[in-house]
Amino acid sequence: MSTRTGATILARLGFAARGIVYFIVGWFAVDAAFRGGQVGDNQGAIASLADEPYGEALLAVMAAGLAGYAIWRLAETLTDPQAQGRTAKGAFRRAGHAISGIAHIVLAWTAARIALHTKRAGGRVGGEDSAQDWTAWLLSQPMGRMLVALVACGLLAAAVQQGVKAWNGKFARDLSPGTPVPSHVCTIGRIGYGARALVFTLIALFFFTAAWMSDADEAGGMASALGTLQSQAGGQFLLGLTGMGLIAFGAYSFVEARYRRISVDLPA
Repeated sequence: MSTRTGATILARLGFAARGIVYFIVGWFAVDAAFRGGQVGDNQGAIASLADEPYGEALLAVMAAGLAGYAIWRLAETLTDPQAQGRTAKGAFRRAGHAISGIAHIVLAWTAARIALHTKRAGGRVGGEDSAQDWTAWLLSQPMGRMLVALVACGLLAAAVQQGVKAWNGKFARDLSPGTPVPSHVCTIGRIGYGARALVFTLIALFFFTAAWMSDADEAGGMASALGTLQSQAGGQFLLGLTGMGLIAFGAYSFVEARYRRISVDLPA
């Protein structure tokens, strides 16, 4: 098997792993909305698999897939295989790839350390403490508030990117040429990207607040975003809809695992 073929397989496995993660996060949200359960985030979703039958093997496979997905995203950032060029739009997209790559490295590491028993995390444990720890570290650096504000800007840019995809449905162009894309599949993808846009916007606002107040405790991740929706007037409805949207994104991730056009600019 060539290096390029192996990298492509890992990237597809990564899309499937991402689909599992978002399906679980969405299910947690729906359960919290209608039965009063606890919301979770990506890292919590991964941790919840540890005590399932063959959970360690599944986590190991997910770690490999998420790492492959991260490497593919970072390779896109560095090599520009889709010839996005050096325009502002191209730079914006490549920055999004970099953020996605780094985020999935964190998820891959989470899956790997749980599979190897270096951290046994029961229940719906997530990455809120991690987000606050990193924010505290950034705030302690020179121009720390500016650094946290830049993180917030990156998250807001990612939210806008997700929202644009939900609005125009052009994400279907990323599937392999000739792939039949029924209208309901595109609708599922648009709902999923819309839910992610909402969650990313809330997370960005948390980081803007942390930068403005110079307080790491104001930072938060996906669980905080979903918890904020739950606490609003009509929160049960908002959280339930968002959870179903995240489940939809997980479902569309499985479509991408099979049909996504993947350019891997690596030596054969």
